[in-house]
Amino acid sequence: MIALMARAATTSDVFNAIAEPQRREILMLLRAGERGVTDLSHDLGLPQPGTSKHLKVLREVGLVQDRRQGKRRLYRLDARGLRPVHEWTGGFEQFWNESFDRLDEYVQGLKQEHGRER
Repeated sequence: MIALMARAATTSDVFNAIAEPQRREILMLLRAGERGVTDLSHDLGLPQPGTSKHLKVLREVGLVQDRRQGKRRLYRLDARGLRPVHEWTGGFEQFWNESFDRLDEYVQGLKQEHGRER
């Protein structure tokens, strides 16, 4: 029962899908353009069935699209599926900007103190 729950979450949620390092690597490889399963398997060092399972998960969450070309199936990145990740991480932008601003103020203060010591 637990395995079924984990499987359902992985295939319906982009965050769970990209939590797997090999799936992230597939997305990185597909940034360069369309690739076949055999090419991806070779670059990943995985058997073709394992690569196909990862691609299926990525397709189900909307991160890759596929098309047939003769007997081959070619996959391409669909970065629109990463929008929830982008929106979530974007929420931390203000935090980081404020942190860098505080760090800059601190460094400027140190420079001023060091200048007065001379």
